[in-house]
Amino acid sequence: MDQTARHVIFQGHVQGVGFRYTARQIAQQYNVTGFVRNLPDGTVEMLVQGSPQEVDGCIDDIRHSFAGYIRETRIEPVPWNARHTDFHITF
Repeated sequence: MDQTARHVIFQGHVQGVGFRYTARQIAQQYNVTGFVRNLPDGTVEMLVQGSPQEVDGCIDDIRHSFAGYIRETRIEPVPWNARHTDFHITF
């Protein structure tokens, strides 16, 4: 089975608007693992892993849900990390 992992940084007005909780809810609708968390610089970081279709769908749904809040999204491929067995909010 083809698996991919992506590191995503969301920039804009993405903290204090329920972003992490909504991202987790969206991710739970997909067969993905990873995490989402706020960073000290005001951005939100996400690691999402799964099939390319599931990962892309998850990221697209999050971007669509927060279209008015996200100014920029940086996405880069990263190595798969087997320690992530679910999708959760981390601090």
